[in-house]
Amino acid sequence: MRDAGESELSEEQLSINDQLQGDELLALESIYGEDVFNLERWKALRCFQIRIHIEVLDEISITAKLNSTNEHRTASTNADDFSYSFEVQYLPPIILTCLLPRSYPSHQPPLFIISVKWLDSTRISSLCSMLDSIWTEQQGQEVIYQWVEWLHGSSLSHLGFEKEITLGPYGMKHVGDERAVSGAVSLEFDIPSLQNYNNERDHENFLKEMHECCICFSVYAGTEFAQLSCLHYFCLKCLKTFAQMHVKEGTINNLQCPNSKCAVMIPPGLLKRLLDDKEYERWESLMLEKTLASMSDVAYCPRCETPCIEDEEQHAQCSRCFFSFCTLCRERRHVGIACMTLDMKLKILQERQNSSQLKDAQKLREREMINEMLSIKEIHRDSKLCPSCQMAISRTEGCNKMVCGNCGQYFCYRCNKTLDESDPYGHFRDGYCDLFPQEEAWQERINYRQVVGQLQAELFFQRGQRCPNCRQFNAKIGNNNHMFCWHAKAIIATLAR
Repeated sequence: MRDAGESELSEEQLSINDQLQGDELLALESIYGEDVFNLERWKALRCFQIRIHIEVLDEISITAKLNSTNEHRTASTNADDFSYSFEVQYLPPIILTCLLPRSYPSHQPPLFIISVKWLDSTRISSLCSMLDSIWTEQQGQEVIYQWVEWLHGSSLSHLGFEKEITLGPYGMKHVGDERAVSGAVSLEFDIPSLQNYNNERDHENFLKEMHECCICFSVYAGTEFAQLSCLHYFCLKCLKTFAQMHVKEGTINNLQCPNSKCAVMIPPGLLKRLLDDKEYERWESLMLEKTLASMSDVAYCPRCETPCIEDEEQHAQCSRCFFSFCTLCRERRHVGIACMTLDMKLKILQERQNSSQLKDAQKLREREMINEMLSIKEIHRDSKLCPSCQMAISRTEGCNKMVCGNCGQYFCYRCNKTLDESDPYGHFRDGYCDLFPQEEAWQERINYRQVVGQLQAELFFQRGQRCPNCRQFNAKIGNNNHMFCWHAKAIIATLAR
C-alpha cells in the first residue's frame, strides 16, 4: 500500500530508501545498544523505539509548587503556594517512537511520537517542532541520529531547564501537537517517580564501577559493596565481620553505620545477608530483649522466664505456666502483704541455711539465690541503674555524663536523670549537677591502733567491757587496769570505768 508521495517514486528509489533505512537502523542499534527496540512492522513499514537518556551535567534541581488552591495559576499569583525542591542526577528518558514511510529518507521525514513521563504536553510539543526543523534543514538525508543526539544533549536548554526544572502545570487539557504524549499525572506521583528513578540509576552505576572500602582500603567492584541509606558504603567482608562481632558480644545498639560521624542503623534486610541463620536468630532475640527491657510494665516469669505484663499492684500472671507472682520479689503472689525488701529476703534465706529440715538440693538452690542477691547488692552499692533499661552501670573515672552501653541512653550519674541526646551537657551547664565530681578535701587515713583494737575486740570478746562514752565493746589485754577504746579513741579505766 502506497501513499501519494510513494506513488511518484520509482521502484529503484524505493529500494534505495529501504536499504538506507536498514543501514540506519543497524547503525542506531550498534550505537545505542539496548536502548533501541524493534517493534512489529505496521503495514510492512519499519517501526521502532529509542530510549533517550537526557544529559545532566552534575545535578539539576527539581522544583514543585505545592498546596496550590488552583492548579491553573502560577506560584507568583497564589499566596498559598510553597516550593519543594530536590536534586537529581538522572532523569527518566525521552521515548522516541518512529515509523519509517517507504519515501524516507529521500522525500518524507519519519513519522514519530515523543513521550516523556514528567513533562507536560505543551513542552513536549516544543520538542516535536524542533525535530521538524532539523528535518527541514537536512531534508533528503537520514535524520534519526541527529534527532536522538539533539534530544539527548540540547532538550533541557531548549526548554529553559539548564539549572532548574519546574514540574507542572497539572489538570490542563491537552493542547498542542498530537505527537506529544505526556505521562505526568500529579505531584504526588511524579515526585516519588523521579526520585526512585534517580536512585535506581545511581545504584546501577555504582555496581558497575570500582570502589575503595574505607575500612580495609581494598578496591572491589560495586557488586561487592553495600550502600546504606546515609549513602556511606563498605565492602561486604568488613560489614559481615562488623555485624558478627556486635551480635556475638550482644552490643546490637552499635549495629550502625561504621562511619564515626553517622548513626544510621544497618537495616534488617542487610543484616540477614551478612549473618547466618543462627546469628540472625540471636540478633532477633537480642532485639526482642531490648524492646521488652525498654517497656516498664514487662516482667519475666521466675519459673519459665516468659515475658509477662505487670498490673498496677506489681503482680503478673504467666501466659505459659499460669504462675501468678509478685514482680518485686518474684515470689508467689501475696495480696495485701507488703513485699519483702532485698535485705529482708537475704536475711531470711541466710538464717534458713542453718536449718536441719532443709534437704541438700533445696539448701544448694537457696545458697545460689543468696550468692546472686549478694552480687546484686554489691553491684547496686557501687553502680547506678540506667533510667531507661535498668542496666547497672559503674563510673570508675571521668565526668558524671554517662551513656548506657545497652540502650544508648544518656543520663546523669549523680541524680540518675535522663539527658537530652541533642545536648547532653545542657543538664550540667544549667547548674543542675556538677559535670565532674568534687574531690574529697581529705582522705580517711588508716589508724594502726584502731585496726588492732577492733581485731582484739572481735577475737577476745569473752573478756572486756563497753566504752562508757560510745558503748563500743573493747577487749581487755594483759593485767593493766586501763584499756584503749578503738572507736572513741579514748583511754578507759577498767576499775573506775
